[in-house]
Amino acid sequence: MKKKDKQALKEKTTEELKTLLKEKRNELFELRLDKSQHKLKNTKLLFWARKEIALILTLIREKELLESLKKGGKET
Repeated sequence: MKKKDKQALKEKTTEELKTLLKEKRNELFELRLDKSQHKLKNTKLLFWARKEIALILTLIREKELLESLKKGGKET
């Protein structure tokens, strides 16, 4: 993932990130299905899809923590 793409993800809202997460998880499912059927030639795509999902989950968590700090609540 390029730096521009990461920056664009950081600018998205939590709701947009959650919908993107669903799309990426579906994409990962399709890639795994293709791999099991020996249709997938570039298996590195599985690695990149998992990394993108991890990045999206991290950004969602960061935004949730920032929102809870703004409200003044403690997060454990």
